[in-house]
Amino acid sequence: MSASALKVAATGRAVAKKEDPVASLIEKLKPQMALALPKHLNPERMGRIMLTEMRRVPKLAECGRDSLMGALMMCSQLGLEPGNGLGHAYLLPFERRAKVGGQWQTVGIDCQLIIGYRGMIDLARRSGQIVSLAARAVHANDHFVYRLGLDETIEHIPADGERGELTHVYAVAKLKDGGVQFEVMSRHDVDKVRLQSKAKDTGPWTTHFDEMAKKTAIRRLFKYLPVSIEMQRAVTLDEQADAGILQDHNVVDMETGEYTPPPELEHSPSVSFDYFSNVIAQATDLKTLQEIGESMDALPDGAEKEALAAALLAREDEITK
Repeated sequence: MSASALKVAATGRAVAKKEDPVASLIEKLKPQMALALPKHLNPERMGRIMLTEMRRVPKLAECGRDSLMGALMMCSQLGLEPGNGLGHAYLLPFERRAKVGGQWQTVGIDCQLIIGYRGMIDLARRSGQIVSLAARAVHANDHFVYRLGLDETIEHIPADGERGELTHVYAVAKLKDGGVQFEVMSRHDVDKVRLQSKAKDTGPWTTHFDEMAKKTAIRRLFKYLPVSIEMQRAVTLDEQADAGILQDHNVVDMETGEYTPPPELEHSPSVSFDYFSNVIAQATDLKTLQEIGESMDALPDGAEKEALAAALLAREDEITK
């Protein structure tokens, strides 16, 4: 007989069940989740998935409730299930650090939403502008040839049997108007992106490296595609998580359960502008700045790119003084 049953037998009174504060918050949010979710998902399922993730990753319980509920609502808005089941999105606890008395200390833990490559593909397909989107990993024993220029082409035949180490990843999108866009990244390029991430040694970068590498190629490809607001938001959140800065989904009133969505993005280049502005400001050596500058080459020309170039030069001056 359980301890609670023994107490009931001895006292004649039932033991009150301790209320789960997170479950209570989820209940408050369910009406708003129902408005945000697409038809293939429902608030009950999203709530169960969140509680399951918190049991699977106990440190999530230490996250601020506003960031937890904000991440859940953002998953609902995007129509992506968090967790390892589908690989659509992952919820990870990130320590927020600040100087206290001249020393760096952990001052809080936030829940960060990281979009998986399957989540990126799902969002692209739902946009209505993209017929198909696929990402592939290339290994040393595969036949792989690609050419850029006037007649761009790509050919990949996976090897039978042992394929060897990962050497490249690529993403290919077929557009509604008949056009095709692709993006190829070497293992070296992927590793540079991973090393800039605050989660480079934890979470999906260590447990699902190939998937994260393919997602990185998709994220770059998105910059050249006709994207939806949801796709822009997903890229923004993902780049904020990589940079280790607080994501802008924390807009849930903990008392009432009211949710105010973050402002919509006007155009996708600003996603990259915010990301590069942050990593430039955080750079502490010239080598890192050089790598950031190389990554910026893929950005479209314009005022934002010129502003980033000026910020890069200013940061170089600060470091060399």
